[in-house]
Amino acid sequence: MMALRTFILRRLGFGFWSSQEGAVLTEALLAVPFVTLFAVGILEFGNIFWERMQIDAGLRDAGRYLARCRPTTPTYTAKCSTATAKLIAFYGTQSPAEGAALRVPGWGRNPDGTTNLADITVTPVNADGTITVQTAHLYATSPLFAWLGIDAITLNSSHEERYMGW
Repeated sequence: MMALRTFILRRLGFGFWSSQEGAVLTEALLAVPFVTLFAVGILEFGNIFWERMQIDAGLRDAGRYLARCRPTTPTYTAKCSTATAKLIAFYGTQSPAEGAALRVPGWGRNPDGTTNLADITVTPVNADGTITVQTAHLYATSPLFAWLGIDAITLNSSHEERYMGW
């Protein structure tokens, strides 16, 4: 009886209900968009954390440079400057070559391509003997964030270093 039923259903074109052909394709069509969105999200958040780490390293280097500067005295003129500290934060060196790459793309850069030293704020030695270096950087998001409705992300960071001099 079962064989007759199967034969009739297949002859009338209803065999696809029991067929496994195309099941993998259907599952893949349902799963691939979610897996792709998840993977892109992981990469995007990884990039955010990487940029934050690079900014922290730049501010730490600038703070260390300023913390070890010899102060100006009547017999000595200090050669350290906040502009040099900011260049160290942006580029990793106090004298970047022409066209040198920034630590973080877009950080400390004007739209015309020149360096914008105003992106970093330096608080000189205060009452407790520390120097504070801080910045706020607008993260350049991918189209995924716009599609998900996530607003612009601002990476705020600061570093405090005890002044030592030499």
